Amino acid sequence: MKKNKIFIFDTTLRDGEQVPGCQLSTKEKIIIAKELEDLGVDIIEAGFPISSPGDFKSVYEIGKTIKKTIICALTRAKKEDIDCAVDALKSAKKKRIHTGIGVSDIHIKYKFKSTKEKIIEQAIQAVSYAKKFIEDVEFYAEDAGRADNQFLAKIIEKVIDAGATVVNIPDTTGYCLPDEFGRKIKYLKENVKNINKTIISVHCHNDLGLATANSLSGIINGARQVETTINGIGERAGNTAMEEIVMIIKTKKNLSFETNINTKKIYSISRLVEKMMHMPIQKNKAIVGENAFAHSSGIHQDGVLKKRENYEIINPQDVGIDQSKIILTARSGRSALKHKLEKLNYKIKKENINIIYKEFIKMADIKKNIDDKDLRQLMLKINSI
Repeated sequence: MKKNKIFIFDTTLRDGEQVPGCQLSTKEKIIIAKELEDLGVDIIEAGFPISSPGDFKSVYEIGKTIKKTIICALTRAKKEDIDCAVDALKSAKKKRIHTGIGVSDIHIKYKFKSTKEKIIEQAIQAVSYAKKFIEDVEFYAEDAGRADNQFLAKIIEKVIDAGATVVNIPDTTGYCLPDEFGRKIKYLKENVKNINKTIISVHCHNDLGLATANSLSGIINGARQVETTINGIGERAGNTAMEEIVMIIKTKKNLSFETNINTKKIYSISRLVEKMMHMPIQKNKAIVGENAFAHSSGIHQDGVLKKRENYEIINPQDVGIDQSKIILTARSGRSALKHKLEKLNYKIKKENINIIYKEFIKMADIKKNIDDKDLRQLMLKINSI
C-alpha cells in the first residue's frame, strides 16, 4: 500500500523559543538548525524577523547555513512584516513566508477590533503581497480551533486563490477535542473547492494535553503537514511534540503515513534542545523521557526480560537509545534481581535466589533505587552469612 508523505514543519526555533528562559543566541540556533536538517525535517521555522534584530539575524544566518531544508519566516498580515521577512530570507536556498491573521470571533472582535470582511481582505492582501517575492507562501488562520467553520472555509478559499501554497489550521489555544478538530479538517476538505491546490497544515497547542492527538486527527482527516517542536516545548503548555507524532506514524503502520525523519537521531536532538534551552524534560515524557524505557515493577521486568515487546511497543534503539533500563526498587522481582547480578558477573544458583531476594527487599525498603554498588555490598553481606 502506498504511504502518504507527512511533511514535518519544525518550529522549535520560533514557537519553542517563545518560552520564558528558552531564548537562544544566533550561534545556538544555527547548531540546532543543522541538527534539524540532519534529522530530516522538511521545513524549519527559523524565527519572526520583525520581532527583533536578533531574530532577523538568526533567520538570515540559518538561511546561509542550511542547504536542503526549507527555511520559513513568520510574519503578521502586514506589509512591513513581509518586507522584513523577505530581506531575512535572502540568503536561504529554499524559502517560505508564513503569514496570517486571527479568524475566530473573539480574535476578530477583541484583538483586531475588526469585521470578518476586513479580515478576509487583509489576509488576501498579505498572501498576494508575499507572493510577489517568494513563491512558497503559507497562510495561518490563527485560532482556527475556535473559529466558525463556514467562515474558516471562506477565508481559506480566498487565500488559496491569492496564491497560498500551504494553509495552516492552528488550534492556537489547545481548545479542540480530537474528533472536533478532525471534523474541522474534513469540513475544509469537503467544502473548500480549491483545497486540492494546497497542503493543509495543523499546528496544535497542548493546553488540554491534546496537541498530539489533535494533530493525528488532523492528518487522518486530510492534513499533510504537521507543525511541531522538539520535546513539545512552546507557548504556555507547549506544542505538538515532534518525537510523538513521528513515532506514532512509525509505530502504527496501518495508518499508511510516512515522514523523512531519521528516528535514530531523535534522542540526541532532544537532549541538545533540553540543554541549550534550559528546559528540563519531564521524566515520564513519551519517547524521550528518562523513564520512557525504564522498568521497575517486577511483573513488567520479568515480561521485558523474557521478550521486550511484552511491555515495549517501541524499540529504544529506533529513537537512538541503546537499551531499556531495569531499575531495581522494592517493587522489583527475583528475575530482575538475578538479571542485574549476572550482569555484574555473579553466578546465582537457583536455590540461593530466595535468600538473596529476602536481603535485597530489606535494602530496597530503606533505599528507593538500588544501584550496582548497593548490589555488591549486598553480595558481600550474603557471602559473609
